[in-house]
Amino acid sequence: MALKVIGAGFGRTGTNSLKLALEQLGYAPCHHMKEVAPSLEQINWFDQASKGELMDWDNVFVKFEAAVDLPAALYYLELAEHFPEAKIILSVRDAEGWHDSTQETIYAVALNAPTWLKWLVPPIGRLVNMVNRSIWNGVFSGEFENREAAITIFNQHIANVQKNISPERLLVHSAKEGWAPICGFLDKPIPDTPYPRVNEAKDIKRIVAILKMLRWLPWVVLAGVLAAALSQ
Repeated sequence: MALKVIGAGFGRTGTNSLKLALEQLGYAPCHHMKEVAPSLEQINWFDQASKGELMDWDNVFVKFEAAVDLPAALYYLELAEHFPEAKIILSVRDAEGWHDSTQETIYAVALNAPTWLKWLVPPIGRLVNMVNRSIWNGVFSGEFENREAAITIFNQHIANVQKNISPERLLVHSAKEGWAPICGFLDKPIPDTPYPRVNEAKDIKRIVAILKMLRWLPWVVLAGVLAAALSQ
């Protein structure tokens, strides 16, 4: 199965809504970070990609008709060359809102992943290391917390996609624009249901809160063991 649609937009630009929209239009399943995190195979593939290894993209996306979100979006140019019939959708939003949302959600997840958990569960460690290597220390060169620098990189990415992909093959899309631009671009009828509006921020923030608590778990266990020992 060859990819028919490739998303070039960063995470937190409406990529989950875009995933659901594409699946509703028949491009199912659509690849997303949600497919990477629970899959050891996907984690391993993108770990290899983050190290610059030669990729068999046909194998990586054999089950998928479309791909959006990070980490796939990082390789949009390679994918566009490998799947020459695929169309490219660049999801965008206002840069300031994007940085605020990203810092509170997906960046915070990587920042707060407990070291002991990464060591105890190797796939989690590999996933976090892949994300850090390819995104936070890769695309953003360790400067994501520098708001001005991160926004500059975000805007430059948009400019690069528009420069690298021919206009007839590219759609720049904001979720607030809804179905019409996407359906016109992909030559699909407009569904009679509203465009998907998915905001995962609350769920991701809940995960961040859990990770922060888990960081203290070894110390809580150690304190309990010491307390038990001292009480004897």
